[in-house]
Amino acid sequence: MAVCIAVIAKENYPLYIRSTPTENELKFHYMVHTSLDVVDEKISAMGKALVDQRELYLGLLYPTEDYKVYPSVPSRMFRKLHNSYTDVMCNPFYNPGDRIQSRAFDNMVMSMMIQVC
Repeated sequence: MAVCIAVIAKENYPLYIRSTPTENELKFHYMVHTSLDVVDEKISAMGKALVDQRELYLGLLYPTEDYKVYPSVPSRMFRKLHNSYTDVMCNPFYNPGDRIQSRAFDNMVMSMMIQVC
């Protein structure tokens, strides 16, 4: 069950964060930022081996009482997210590094969250 989906830039800052229910939005923002620190630690620990293998699965990043945070887990849901992200990046009017404000991308994320919940 997905309750929050975030897209992170290469430079380690969020391009897009959407959560449901919205009353916990600040909590999810905090968890995303905390998880980014864990990703940095794991990548530093694995060093060049990780970069050479292009390993996408880093395991559980940040467990709480209510939620568990995982990075890009290969599944049908994340392929759909990746394809939609690719569409955003291919848009000639999108500037790489800017926040994602595509209505189509947002609708796709919301439909994924509703289907999964």
